[in-house]
Amino acid sequence: MHFKTIAECAALPTDSPISLHPLPRWQTHPPPSSRLWPPDLSHWLFDAGSLTQRLLQRCPGQFRVQVLRQGWTRPDHDEAAALGLRRDAWAWTREVRLCCDEQPWVFARTVIPARTLRGRGRRLTRLGTRPLGAALFTDPGIRRGPLEVARIAAGQSLHQRAVAGCADPSAARWGRRSLFWLDGSPLLVCEIFLSNLPASPACC
Repeated sequence: MHFKTIAECAALPTDSPISLHPLPRWQTHPPPSSRLWPPDLSHWLFDAGSLTQRLLQRCPGQFRVQVLRQGWTRPDHDEAAALGLRRDAWAWTREVRLCCDEQPWVFARTVIPARTLRGRGRRLTRLGTRPLGAALFTDPGIRRGPLEVARIAAGQSLHQRAVAGCADPSAARWGRRSLFWLDGSPLLVCEIFLSNLPASPACC
């Protein structure tokens, strides 16, 4: 996907084509004990705390955020629906990998509508290599919506973004997403768990 500047977005017609790749089927409030997903991923999928903090606890070496791309894009249809956006709307999109000792553990995609970037939200475009979770979970003005879980299959555009350059690129991956609300304005955070991620701990 090509990420654009604000000027490039303004120059495009509003009826520009939108990707028709198949989309994941997100499940709201799925039971953590379901046999639909691998049991070694269940605690990663359903833990409501800061994923960044959990990764830091599990990483025995150097943890870093690898910024893959960021800029203005048109969200996928399901992302636009979750955010209450028109299908031709533009949003600030950031894609990163969360890595331990240069091994990618998680692919994260954040979609932020323009209205959320007003006021205090402007800082979300200037994170650099700092993790988004550090900004979200330390801000008392942030609240989080329910988790949604999905199997991300090969051929879906989200799968292609997540596994590009990784081992076993044809294998399906599991992911989760949720809305966060900054002073009443939404942003959508999606996290896809990659093959190098350690199994969930035996207990919480």
